Amino acid sequence: MDNRQAIGSWLSGPRAALEDAGAEFGYRGEQLGLPEDGPGSIARPGRRLGALAVDWGLCVLIAYGLITEGYDGQATGNWALLVFLVLSVLTVGTVGFTPGKRLFGLRVVALGTGRIQPLRGLVRSVLLCLAVPALVWDRDGRGLHDRLARTVQVRI
Repeated sequence: MDNRQAIGSWLSGPRAALEDAGAEFGYRGEQLGLPEDGPGSIARPGRRLGALAVDWGLCVLIAYGLITEGYDGQATGNWALLVFLVLSVLTVGTVGFTPGKRLFGLRVVALGTGRIQPLRGLVRSVLLCLAVPALVWDRDGRGLHDRLARTVQVRI
């Protein structure tokens, strides 16, 4: 192995190095019984981040315009987080998507049943507001908040 291959394997990460060695990982969602592409497949990170940005923007506008009336930036951010929590619990826990998720063609479903229950929506939303669980992903691209709530974000 020359130096370029060694550096290339380090830059591409351990998964790529193991795949080069012959390990089979399959596609995202294969272990969950989801299709590889199209409706019902696991949502890609770009769509998920776009939906989160839309939802957060809506919550900041609500907090800025209706609650703090633009007086304090820190208070607006704190109220926006509370509005985001309420929005997420109410919408994900009932219909399975927030306005941003719907705009980007995403839906949160429970593993096994497909219908998310309000308690799972609450657990998922609280963990999402803590941010750290959402930053820890498994090989299927699900955050820790999704794993603990036994949910997955799929394309509609």
